[in-house]
Order: sequence, then structure tokens, then C-alpha cells
Amino acid sequence: MTAQQSSTAPVGPRPEEEDQFPAGAQVFVRDEVWLVRNSVRTEHDGAKVDVVGVSDFVRDQEAVFFTGLDTIELIDPRRTKLVRDESSTFRRSRLFLEAVLRKTALPQSERRLALADSFLLDSLPYQRRPAELALSGRNLRPRLLIADVVGLGKTLEIGLTLAELIRRGRGERILVVTPQHVLEQFQHELWTRFAIPLVRLDSVGIERIQREIPAGRNPFTYFKRVIVSIDTLKNTDQYKHHLERINWDAVVIDESHNLINRGSLRNQLAQILAPRTDALILASATPHNGDAKSFAELISLLDPAAIRDPEHYRAEDIEHLFIRRTKISPEVREQMKGQWADRGPSQSVRCAATPAEEKIFEELAAVWLPGENGTSVSGVPLFPYTLLKSFLSSHAALKATVAARIKTLEKKDDPTATRAELDALRTLQELVAPMTEADSAKFSALVEQLKAIGVGPKSDARMVVFSERVQTLEWLRTVLPAALGFRGRAAEESTRVMHGGLSDEQQMQCVEDFGLADAPVRILLTGDVASEGVNLHRQCHQLIHYDVPWSLIRIEQRNGRIDRYGQAHQPQFRALILTSEVEGAKDDTVVAERLLDREDQAHRALGTAEAVTGLYRAEAEEKSLIQDLLRGRTVDESLDAHRAEAEADAAMDDFLADFFGSVGDAEPSAGDGDPQDAEGNGADAATPGGAGTGAGNAVVPRLFTSTAEFLDEALREVFPDATTSLDLHRDTESGLLSFRPPTDLVHRLKALPLDYVREQRLRERLLVTFNRRLAEHSLKRARESSTSSWPEISLLTDLHPVVEWLTDKVLVRLGRQEALIITADVPEPTYLIQGVYSNALGRPTVVKWMGVTRGGTVEDDMVGLLRRSGVGPTMANPMRHGEPVTALEAGIPDALAAAERFLDQHRDAWDEPLRKPIDDYKARLGDWEQPTLAGERTKKSLASLADSLLTTGRPLMRVLAVLVPDPEAPSHPPSTA
Repeated sequence: MTAQQSSTAPVGPRPEEEDQFPAGAQVFVRDEVWLVRNSVRTEHDGAKVDVVGVSDFVRDQEAVFFTGLDTIELIDPRRTKLVRDESSTFRRSRLFLEAVLRKTALPQSERRLALADSFLLDSLPYQRRPAELALSGRNLRPRLLIADVVGLGKTLEIGLTLAELIRRGRGERILVVTPQHVLEQFQHELWTRFAIPLVRLDSVGIERIQREIPAGRNPFTYFKRVIVSIDTLKNTDQYKHHLERINWDAVVIDESHNLINRGSLRNQLAQILAPRTDALILASATPHNGDAKSFAELISLLDPAAIRDPEHYRAEDIEHLFIRRTKISPEVREQMKGQWADRGPSQSVRCAATPAEEKIFEELAAVWLPGENGTSVSGVPLFPYTLLKSFLSSHAALKATVAARIKTLEKKDDPTATRAELDALRTLQELVAPMTEADSAKFSALVEQLKAIGVGPKSDARMVVFSERVQTLEWLRTVLPAALGFRGRAAEESTRVMHGGLSDEQQMQCVEDFGLADAPVRILLTGDVASEGVNLHRQCHQLIHYDVPWSLIRIEQRNGRIDRYGQAHQPQFRALILTSEVEGAKDDTVVAERLLDREDQAHRALGTAEAVTGLYRAEAEEKSLIQDLLRGRTVDESLDAHRAEAEADAAMDDFLADFFGSVGDAEPSAGDGDPQDAEGNGADAATPGGAGTGAGNAVVPRLFTSTAEFLDEALREVFPDATTSLDLHRDTESGLLSFRPPTDLVHRLKALPLDYVREQRLRERLLVTFNRRLAEHSLKRARESSTSSWPEISLLTDLHPVVEWLTDKVLVRLGRQEALIITADVPEPTYLIQGVYSNALGRPTVVKWMGVTRGGTVEDDMVGLLRRSGVGPTMANPMRHGEPVTALEAGIPDALAAAERFLDQHRDAWDEPLRKPIDDYKARLGDWEQPTLAGERTKKSLASLADSLLTTGRPLMRVLAVLVPDPEAPSHPPSTA
């Protein structure tokens, strides 16, 4: 695109009240020059500008300034000083231009993904689609619910989305909220896969920070990207005032179905965070409780105006806000071939009750759970089933339940009213008291199954054993190792117990140790605290239900711990089924075995078992089933009846039929493939102009062919003696870089996971690579370690702190308001100018890279112009100078004026794709009737937000360089001023 312009109107600096300081720009504050790294609006202090020092006195120092407290001067582009580049091959200029390209946030108008091919991931287009939806513009802000079923890789989908937000300057401040037992797992995935560091603020981490920071300071401002347990953060009395005083670029809440119950601490936390973040990502495989109104409340966190009537709406009304796929969805099924082994059948291992167990079955059938004509001794209808479930778990669990009930009844004011129940409880207590593992049919079967699989002192085989009862887990820990032949210290190390009574640190340690191949743990005994979100498939594909939860959802969640993306072996499931010969005994064949079969059928036919009952909550499924059993229904009758009731509810049927039809699912798109090269350079190892080769990739301007080439030349420029100053070692065969980080880089490492920094001794030496295979091998080797799951070698992505550090080092080497002169194959001096339009929030809406000739011709493909002009690594610097620098500087105001007029001419056309979705949203908002004052305020706030996303004001202009003809080139005679 070109235009012939005259040059009359001067270009002034952007009005300061707009508070727009784009990344890569230079500012003058407190008599020093600083490079802008990020700028965001604050509620009270104007713009908050993160900077790094450029001038000598503050070089490489990090600082934060506020326009409400300091005078921040954006340097006037008309006063740009031109400096001749005397470097070989004009390396200094090429690095500077590339650094500016990299530091400039992608504009709001760029909807496609820019980084998806550059991370440590398999190329699976279905995992990209949440990020694509978040950036599509279909929603006012990047907000969505990722509702993929268990095991599809929601953490990876979140990581991709956050990475794209960071590339757009919309991910500086990130808060991730997860259950406590997956904190380290989530932190680990985002760093090792995406080079996104999150500081873990578990209970220990927050306590440590509060000791280090001044009294009263907000701990969430200490680090810009943090991950914290929802169990810690939900203490709103302690953290509410901190959370209410901070805004985030992006908030992620995992297992977000826990937010639904209005008035709960988790719901209060969500209500605080949702309005204080731009991007909001909710994730849950079970994001609703079967109630349309409750689900509407969850969606309202994403967009309060999305649903007009919370009791009557369809999935298509909110399909721009959520995405859901199952393992059998067409795109998932096709893309997963060979990368996720199909699950095996759920095997019932029947265990005939021992004589001691049969006596308890007799007592339960006669006294507690009599048939149709009998009456239970308990006055609490559901308690007999609590006893039954405890017994079906283990005699140890039954002992605890009986003792707890006796204690409760003995405290009552009128113990005579419960005398019969107390007597019956004491009878059970006498029956169960002498029982040991020798009296447990399930225990004998468990040992037999584990030995058959190969679990033992001389084997690497591993097993996950689930039980609902803590007493069962603790009892198994005491007796199981010896039964399998473990002795001494090996017995202690072979078995780990994980349940909700452990601290977050203890839970995370259990998960990490079980995932390390060389760790001595062979059996993980766990409760249902591990049934949500935890990855247990790295070294294990065998799972045993010691007792079976009376919920299809819970069974599926348990199975999903090993049946998930990345599982290399066929997942194997077994359930121990206690059987009885006692007439009327409700043994495991009555409930557990039927539930196992129904879950398996639903999973294979539908991809999920969540819709079978129409209740959508594990607790609701169990309670409903027990009530139906009391009414005399069978398990199958109960399941079918509740599904029929759900289908009879027309309001919910329309919505859930769409929802469980995998909303957002799509057939694989043509052209989906893996564009990365053999060295793992990704999309930026691309065609001329730098556009990625993958289908649908963003056009990201690049002067260098890859990040690897840029980093290599940047090291040579910034550290010409790197072998000595950094103790740099290169392995040209493997692509490994090893060096000692200098002080300013060590300072940046504080943002990395603390355990990782300490265990890998990163302050002493860094090991990094662009070789994806090498990084993947290092990650795999870490999982086989007995000491740490953190890999010693990290993959250098565009987001990696080392790449960001070197990019900043390149930028600050140029003096205050300087631009370089490059001798190139051009007929006349051509000024390289960056033009950025922004919205009222300071985010770029349109970014243009222009070349402007002295005659006023404007071309908006700077990278193409540079390539045609011969600017590249093979060019020679003739060290010949044409017209004087002062003459070139005199042409800067006219070039800027021509560029701004060009931008103004095309602004409306560039703005049109941005305006349309905003106008559509405002139209929907206008039809949203609000009966309350609070609702009207919300409506007004959303309308104001929509307006703030539109382009406003004049463009920010910046002179980057000037191309001049070689005075001795025959085709381009010297220009006369």
C-alpha cells in the first residue's frame, strides 16, 4: 500500500493525558532515559509504566513509574538524532529493528495465533481453538470457559491462550487460581512447555513474602505472575482488601465448577476477581450442577450481559464464551491418533466375603438395612448407607464410622431415645474390633492383583489405588508394603498416601514423587482429592478402585487421572467387588458393579458419563442414588429415572442437549499441520516477511529468519567476549547453550519458580536450547529422576526470560532518541517509521511499519522493503557516507507528517473490523433490560468498556532508522540536499 504525500503538518508527541507508552518506546523520567517494557492504566495514579534503564547511571535497572506521581516524557520523534551504523553487516541496525518488532505488542486487529508453533507441544489444532476463540473478537474481552472433558489437556490450552495474550501486551499481570494439590503441576507445565514463569504463593510462599515486604504492602503486587491455591485465596477476610486493590491482565480459575454456589467463599472470591481483570479463563470438565440458573451465574462472571433470562437460554446464546470437546469428538479423535492409547475395560474383581465379613453383612441386613417389610434401627434414614459404604471400603473405615456415631449419640440429652441404635452400634463394634487384614477379602485380592501386575521390590510397575475413606488409606499404608515383600526403608518409601487432610505442600510432594521414574514410590494410595486435575499418568497406567464411589462422575474423574492426553500405554482399570452369600446383603454387586458398567458404556458411547443421570454433580448423584435405594429402586432404575426427569424439563433439555453435544466441536480444518522445522524453530523460521507457515498463523513481521538467529547475533553484539565474560559454551551438534548469567539476568530469574531456580542452580549457570527434541528429552529425563521433576535444559521461546533479556539489552544500546543510518539499495533516503494507534486503555489497535521516502511515498511493509533493499546478514557495510547527517535529520519532520497522514487516510478501513463486533455488542447491550439500579450500573459500565476498546487519538510515531543510498553505487548517484 503506497500513497504520495506532501509534507507540511508537523508531528507532535502524543498528548500526555492519553497515558500511552508503548513497549519499546523511550521515556525521560527523573533526568534519566528509560525503555518502556509495559504500560497499564491504574485507578488512581494514572498510567503505571514498567521500565528498564537506558542512560549510563541507571542502565539495566528496573523501575516502575506512575504518571500521577512522576512526569514521564515520551520523547518527541521529530527530535530524533541519526547515528551512522559502523557495525559489520549493519548488525547493530538489524538487531535494533528486530528487537523493536519483537517488543511491540501485536495489535487488537490481529486475531490469529502468533506463537502456537514455538512451544514444547505436539501440534494439535484442537488445543489451539480456545486461544483462537478468546482472540476472535466474538466476545468483548478475552473471556471463556474451557469445558473440555477430563484428560484433553486444558492446562496446555490455557498456556497457549496466556502466551498469545502476553504477545499482545495483555498478559503482564497474571493470576492463576487452582486447587492446592495441582499448584506445582500447573506451574511446572506453564514453565516447561511455554516458558511462562509463575511464582507459587502457597501457604508457605505467602508467609515468606509477607516477611520480606514492608508491612501492609499488597503481597500480590510483589510478583507480576503468580499461582495460588483457591483454598488459600478463598479466605476473603484475610485477602479481600488486597484483591480489591489490584487489577490483573488475566485471571485463570481452574476447577471453576466450585464457584457456582452463591454465598460460598469460592463464589465471593470469583465475584471479587471477575470485574478486576481483562481476560478471564475458567476451566472445568464439569462446569455446572444441572441447573440452568446456576450455570448462567458462572457465565455471568465472563460476561454479565451474555444471558438475558438465566432460566431460559440455549447453548448457541453463549457459544462465543465456552468450548467443550470429548475424546470422541471428531477433531480430537482424528488428531489424537497414536498419541493417546484407548482405555481398557473396567474389570470387576470379585472378592467373596470372609466369615468375619459375612457376620457384618448379616448384621447390616437384619438390623440396619432390612428389606421392604423391615425397619432400620437408625432414626436417620441415610445413616445405614453411610455404615454400608464404610464397611464396603474396609473394616478400618467401619470402625471409625461406628465410633464417631456412638460418640455423637452419647452426647445427646436423652440417650434413652437412641438406646436401640446405640446397642446396635456396639454390636457392630464388637464384630469389627478383632478384624485384621486376614479377615479382608478385598485386601487379599488387592495384594494378588498388585503382584500379578508386577508391583514389588524388584519392579518399576506402579499403581494408583483409590478409596473414599481416609481410614482405609492409612490402614493400607501400614499393611500393604509388607504383604508385597517390601522391607525396612523400602517399605516406608514404596507407598504414599494422599488425602484432603494433608497440607498443600504434602499433597504436591505426593504427586511429584509419583511422577518421577526413579523415585522409590510404587503405590499411591489416594482419596478423591486426586480425582480432579491431577496428572498421574506419567509413570503409571494401572488404577484400582479399592472402593467404588456411588457416582458416575466421580468414577470417571478417578479414571481420568491416568486416562489422559500423553498416556503412552492402554489405561487399565480394576475395581474390587466384595460379594456376599447373605440374603438381602447389599454388597458391591448391587451398586458398585452396576455403576462401573454404566460409566464404561457412557464413556465409550458419549465420551463422558456426566449426562447419564442429568444431575451433573458427584454429590447429587450419590445422594439421589441412596434415596432411590431406600425407595426400593435398583441402580439402573435410578439412573434411567433421573435422566428421564431431566429430559422432561424442557428448559434444561434444550440447553444441555446442545452442551453435551460438544459445543465448539468441529471437524479438523484443511491445512492443519505441523509447520515447525527440524530444529524446533517454529513459525518464525518462515517465508520472507516472517509470516508463519502454519494454517491460520498470525503475520508477525520478522527481520531475522528465527529467534535462534536473532539470539546468536545479539550475543555477539552485546557480549563480543561472551566466552570469557559469560563463560559461554556452545554445543553446535546438539544446540545446547551453557553460560553464567550476569547480575541483571539473575535479577530477572526471581520471577521463575523458586524450587526450579534452587534445584537447578540457575543463578550459577543456565542451560538453554532452541532444539525442541533436546528440551523434550531433558523434560523426560527429569521425570525419570528421583530428585526433581524440573528439567535442567529449558526451551528458548520468544517468551523466555533469556530472550526478553537480550532483546532489552539490544534496545538500550542505542542512545536517547537515536535512530541508525543504514546504507542500502534504495534510490533516495527512506525513513523507517513505526505508527501505532491505541484505544483508551492504551492497548494497540493498529500497528504499521512504514518506509517513507523523501518524496513522501509511504509503504506499509517495512520488512519487505528491507529485504528488497538488501538489508540482511550477508550485506556489506561499505563505510561510505553520502549526504550529511544534518540534512537527513532535517527531513524527519516531513517524513513523520507524511506517515501520519497516510495512517489517518486508512484509519477508518483498518478500524472497521474492530468496530463491528463492538457495535454488535453494544446493540445487544441496549436490548438488555435491567430492573435494578445495580444492573443499570453494570450495563453502563459495560457500555463504557466497549467504547474504551475503540481506537482513539493520534498515532504514536517513532523513527527507527533511515535507509540511504550508497554514494558510489552506479545505479544510485549521490543525493543532493
